[in-house]
Amino acid sequence: MGKKNKTKIDIIWKDRKRTLFLGLPWSFTRYSVSKERLFISRGFLNVHDDEVRLYRVMDISLTRSFMQRLAGIGTINICSGDKTMGDFELKNIKNPKETKELISDLVEKQRDVKRVVNRENMIDPHMHQDGDFEDFHYGNGPENFEDFGHDDAPFDRD
Repeated sequence: MGKKNKTKIDIIWKDRKRTLFLGLPWSFTRYSVSKERLFISRGFLNVHDDEVRLYRVMDISLTRSFMQRLAGIGTINICSGDKTMGDFELKNIKNPKETKELISDLVEKQRDVKRVVNRENMIDPHMHQDGDFEDFHYGNGPENFEDFGHDDAPFDRD
């Protein structure tokens, strides 16, 4: 018989989806994070495993309803550039603030290691939502120019 090649992954954090009732882990959804990836495993008989590389995470937010706050749990919303996962949630987890900060720090470290640049800083302020550029103008319009008919174009526009 051959040996199975199991790769050891160092898990930094793990938890289960919890119920709103007392925040108990009565669920078959498991979450875990390594220094490079976030894993979600769902199911009991039929198991579905997903993962996202941390450098693909673009935004993280935390929501806590009144009932979640009473139970000491919260939901982390993650916006990712991963094609299979897209945007997803880590629902009803313990210590949501600390977990969000941990994931956020790991994401920043992986983005630095992979030299991933956030594209939201590269958006042109003159770009419209539909992708068209605004018409080029100075001030409030042509009435601000003393000699509107003159331009410095190196070619004739006749």
